[in-house]
Parts: sequence; structure tokens; C-alpha cells
Amino acid sequence: MDLGIKGRVAMVTGGSRGLGRQIALTLAREGCNVAICARTADALQPVVAEIRKHGGNAVAIPANVMVEADLEKFYDETRRALGPVDILVNNAGGTRGGREFDTTTDQDWNDTLNINLSSAIRLTRLVLPGMRERRWGRVVSIASIFGREYGGALSYMTAKAALIAFSKHMALTYAQDNVLFNTVSPGSIQFPGGSWDRFVNTSSPEIVQEFVARNLPMGKFGWPEPIGEMVAFLCSDRADLVAGVSINVDGGQSKSLF
Repeated sequence: MDLGIKGRVAMVTGGSRGLGRQIALTLAREGCNVAICARTADALQPVVAEIRKHGGNAVAIPANVMVEADLEKFYDETRRALGPVDILVNNAGGTRGGREFDTTTDQDWNDTLNINLSSAIRLTRLVLPGMRERRWGRVVSIASIFGREYGGALSYMTAKAALIAFSKHMALTYAQDNVLFNTVSPGSIQFPGGSWDRFVNTSSPEIVQEFVARNLPMGKFGWPEPIGEMVAFLCSDRADLVAGVSINVDGGQSKSLF
């Protein structure tokens, strides 16, 4: 299926590994010109090299999404290198603090909200005017099933729920401009260096097996490729009637009916 996004310019945060890497690879395969950011240039270069090896076009721009000036640099350098931005994928995320309110500090709250929510808001503020002017734009943010139902760390769950709410509001506001906002909510996705990979590699086989049996109906952890495919679809002309949704990609892990 031709997704109709060949030649579009896409920005992907957290593009050095895991979901961000796969999203960048998938968009590049569909013909997008892709800019990726992470905190260090060294972490980004293998992804850019892989994209170029397969005939795609990509640039690496070191940027910490928790620093507002770095986000402005990411946006400005993307435009200079590739042109006006058509697609924004807010993938960078993470958590500070645990499940308990009493042990989650103000700094934990600030950091978790900054990386998951504030970075998406700030980048949206940068790309939105041009998208509205050209009457075409796609903003896809990576949330979590734990932004839709109970689970995970307190600050993370709150930040992802807020990201979904932000995207819903923006979708209803700017759909008339053909700027479509959606979120993808992954379940437990395993990839090298990720939190679920660490869990599998540092826990006893019995603990891992019990977690899988209790939480993962498919009997295994998820993997990045289906996330990349869903994001690419939502960024495409094939999804031009999809706005304001949060789509679970979780192998049936979530329990909510909605």
C-alpha cells in the first residue's frame, strides 16, 4: 500500500533506539525525509547510516527534549536540512519515581512531565503554524496503555494520560486545517536497552514467565515493528479521517473496553 507520504519531512524525537528508531526507519522506507534527535550524536549515527544504506534520507540532530532551546535547535536545523516539517512524532519518554505518591518527589514529577508532555507541547507549538498554513500536517505522540488505564509508575501514568488528553483537544481544534493529531499506546515492548529488556535480563526466569502469563495474552512481549507501522499509517493520507484517537498496540494486554 502506498501511504502517500513520499517526500514528506518528518521529525522523530528519541530516534536513536527502540520505538523511535523503528518509527524513523519505517517512515524513511515510505519515502519520508527524516530528522531524528537524541542527546548525543554518536547514538544517532547508526540509525542514519541504516536509513541511508537502504536509500532513505535522514539527518541526526543532537538535542535533549527536556531543554527548550534544544527543541528549537532541532526544529530549525530540520527545516534548514530538509525543508518545512509535515510530520511530528513525539516519541521521547520515560519516568522518574515509582508507584507510590509518598516517594515521588517534585523533581520526579517535573522531569516526567517535561520529557513526556512538555516536550510534545513545545515542538507542536513550533511545527503547527506551518502545517496550518500548508493545510497538511500529522502529529503522532507515543503514549502508553498506562495512560488509558491503571498501571505503571504514578508520574508516568499521569503524564501519558495528559499527553492523550492534549492530543485529543488539539485534534478537535485543528482537524478543520487538515492537521491531524493522534496517539499510539504501546503495551510492554521489548527492545535492546529498554526497560522491559532489562526486566527480562535481570529477573529470574520464573518471575518473567509469571509476568508474561499474567499480563500478555499472546504469551510474549511486543516488539517495535508494529509500532512503526501504526505510526506510519497515522502519518499518511490513508488515515485522513482518523483524528483524536489513541490506538493500543499491545497484543491484547490492556483491559479497558475503551
